[in-house]
Amino acid sequence: MDVEQKLALIKRNTQEIITEEELKKLLATKKKPVVYLGTSITGTPHIGYFVWATKMADFIRAGFEVKVLLADIHGALDKTPWPLLEKRYEYYSLCIPALFEAIGADLSKLKIIKGSDFQLKKEYVFDVLKLSTFTGVHDATKAASEVVKMGDNPKLSGLLYPLMQSIDEEYLGVDVQFGGNDQRKILVFAREMLPKIGYKPRIEILTPLIPGLTPGGKMSSSEKNSKIDLLDDEKTVNNKLNSAFCEPGKVEGNGVLAFCKHVIMVHKSDNAKEFVIERPEKFGGNAAYKTYEQFEKDYTAGKIHPMDLKKTVAKEINKLLDTIRSKVKGKEKLIKEAYPDHNA
Repeated sequence: MDVEQKLALIKRNTQEIITEEELKKLLATKKKPVVYLGTSITGTPHIGYFVWATKMADFIRAGFEVKVLLADIHGALDKTPWPLLEKRYEYYSLCIPALFEAIGADLSKLKIIKGSDFQLKKEYVFDVLKLSTFTGVHDATKAASEVVKMGDNPKLSGLLYPLMQSIDEEYLGVDVQFGGNDQRKILVFAREMLPKIGYKPRIEILTPLIPGLTPGGKMSSSEKNSKIDLLDDEKTVNNKLNSAFCEPGKVEGNGVLAFCKHVIMVHKSDNAKEFVIERPEKFGGNAAYKTYEQFEKDYTAGKIHPMDLKKTVAKEINKLLDTIRSKVKGKEKLIKEAYPDHNA
């Protein structure tokens, strides 16, 4: 795979690259670049995580070393109760590798890292304190505002969040940080602030967040009605898809279509398989698509009924979740300890 092919693969389904020229140079000059994504240990993971896992698989194919940070300290700084933190980390460390396995990623190229394994070391803490002397309260609040639950009287912990995420880039030894577009302010903050304490800015790559199953918002761990949980059984998945917001002919705000674009169609295309909408002969019979663009064209033209789409997507999601279900089977005690109310 040459530089242009690698670049095209990395750019697929991304929203923004800061900067593309830096990325081109990196691909041309470094044999094995390093990218990381951090996920805060908070609510139960949902199918939106397949979006970034799919992109991490693209980075692996492009020759990157991929690091996934299970950010336990970040979770506590945001909203995870300290007594539940370790159990939630155990749950994430079970689910996240299974997530990659479900999409067929090369697990040998993936490194899972626990945040507290390096974030409590004195050198790291010193750099957080050092960076704080260059950071105004307004700037820290602005950077964290779309990621951390701030409220009218923000906790100091939330203001530390973007400082730590910035310094993570240095201590993880990465060339690139990847995140959802809700992370943009933190990633820009990192580029601006790291040079002030003597560290180089990294390349930042952003992906869109897929809309939730309810109108008007993103799929979120903290909004149970917006998401399909990795723990949901087959019947629950079918019921949630059945009632999901999926406006006929409309793409914007349609989480069902977004999941098709960013996850299902990527894997179908990469494995030379078609995406097949199953429907009775009296309604036109099955419709098969090799690309998302072909499918979207028919959907916006009204040729695909939302209910037929939702039934097909439910089946595809359940296939993905089967791998994860097998990994968490018998772990009910851990799940209960990590999420006592199971509404996280």
